[in-house]
Amino acid sequence: MPSLPVTELKRTLTPSMLWGLGVGYVISGMYFGWNLGLEQGGTLGLAIATVFIIVMYFTFTFSYSELACAIPKAGGAFDYANRAMGKDIGFIAGMAQNIEFIFAPPAIAFAIGAYFNLFFPQLPVLAIAIVVYIGFTALNIYGVKAAATFELVITILAVGELLLFSSITLPHFDIKNLQHNAFPHGWQGVFASIPFAIWFFLAIEGVANVAEEAINPQRTILFGFGSAIITLVVLCILTFISSVGVAGWEAIVYKVDGSASDSPLPLALGKIVGNSSWLFHLLITIGLFGLVASFHGIILAAGRASFEFGRVKMAPSFLGKIHRRFQTPSNALLANMFIGIIALLTGKTSEIITISVFGALTLYIISMISLLQLRKKEPGLHRPFKVPFYPFFPVIALSIAIFSFVAMMIYNLRLGLIYIFLVGFCFAAFKLFKTKSQLNIQ
Repeated sequence: MPSLPVTELKRTLTPSMLWGLGVGYVISGMYFGWNLGLEQGGTLGLAIATVFIIVMYFTFTFSYSELACAIPKAGGAFDYANRAMGKDIGFIAGMAQNIEFIFAPPAIAFAIGAYFNLFFPQLPVLAIAIVVYIGFTALNIYGVKAAATFELVITILAVGELLLFSSITLPHFDIKNLQHNAFPHGWQGVFASIPFAIWFFLAIEGVANVAEEAINPQRTILFGFGSAIITLVVLCILTFISSVGVAGWEAIVYKVDGSASDSPLPLALGKIVGNSSWLFHLLITIGLFGLVASFHGIILAAGRASFEFGRVKMAPSFLGKIHRRFQTPSNALLANMFIGIIALLTGKTSEIITISVFGALTLYIISMISLLQLRKKEPGLHRPFKVPFYPFFPVIALSIAIFSFVAMMIYNLRLGLIYIFLVGFCFAAFKLFKTKSQLNIQ
C-alpha cells in the first residue's frame, strides 16, 4: 500500500528563533534602499512618511498577532482571509503575499552580489547572486531548525553592526545636518517617499508563516512579533538619525560621480573614517550579514506561503508536498527560487522592490479587514491573544495601508498596473481551473 504524501510541518521553533526571524526578515531595509526616499522627500519628508509607517506597522503587528495566534497556519494572511471572507478574497490575499515574498529576495540577492563584488571584482554580480540563491534555498530545504538557528546568529551580528555604526557616527552628529534642505519637495515628497519608508519594515509579517512550526505557537508568535517590532523601530530611528546627522541627506544619497547610491551606511562612515580605513572595511564586511539575514529569512517565509497555497489546491498541488526526509516544503522553495532567478535576470531591482511593496500593502489591507470580519463572524473563536485598543489598532493600520497604496499608485502608476494585472491574471486562471475541476467532478 503506497504511503500518503506528507503535508504537516514539524514544530521546532523557539521564541528566540522567532525574534531572529522577525528582525532578520526586515533588517536589510536598514542597510540599503531607504535612503533613496531622501531624494524624494528630504530629511523631513522621509521622516514624516516613516513616522506614519511606524504607526501602521506597530498597530498592524499587534493586530496580526491576534490572527496568527488564533489561526496558526503556514499560509498567514491567505488562511485568515479565506476563513473570514471566502476563497476568492483568500486567493487574492495569498497571491499578494506570494508576490511580496517572492519578489523581494531578488533585489536583496543583487545587493549581496554587489557587496561581494567590492572585494572580489573578478566575480560577476549576477553570478554571485544566483549562487547565493541556490545555497540558501538548499539550507532551507535541509531543515527549518538549522535555517532558523542560522538566521538567529546572523541577525544578532547584523543588529550588533548597526549599533556599532551608530556608536561611531553619533559623536559626529550635528542637528544642522538634519535641518539642511529638509523639505525640498514639500508634501509631494512625503507621498513619493512612502515606499522607501515601508522598506524599513517590509516582511515583518513573515513571522506568521512559520506559526505552524512554532513550539507553543500562541506564546511564541506573540513574543516574536512584539519583540521584533520594538527592536526594529529602535534600529530604524538610530540608523536614520546617525546616518543623516553626519553630513546631511545628500551625503548618503549621492556618490562622488553624482549618481544615486543605495548604500547609505558606507557613505556616512566614509565621511568619518575614510574609505581606506580598516574599520570601514570591517563594518562593510559585517554589514553583509544584514542583507544575508533578510534574504535568507524571506526565502524561508516565501516557501511556507507557497506551500500552503499548494496544500489547499489554490496553486499546483506539488507545491503543497513536504520533503519526506527533511520535513520542509522543498518543492515550494525550489519553485520560488526559479521565479526569483528569472526576476534577477531582468536587472530591474528597484521596480521589483516596488511591486513587492504593492503586494505587502494588499496583504495588510485584506488582513485588517479579515480581523474585523472574524470578530463579528466568529466571536467565539479561541483567541489566546487579543489586540489592545480594539477596534482602533486594526482600523488605524487599515487606514494608513489604504492611503499608502493609493499614494503609491499615483507615483508608480505603471508598476501599479503591472501588479494589478499580475494578480488579476492569476485570479482569472484560478477561477477557470476551479470551474473546470468542478465540471470534471460532476
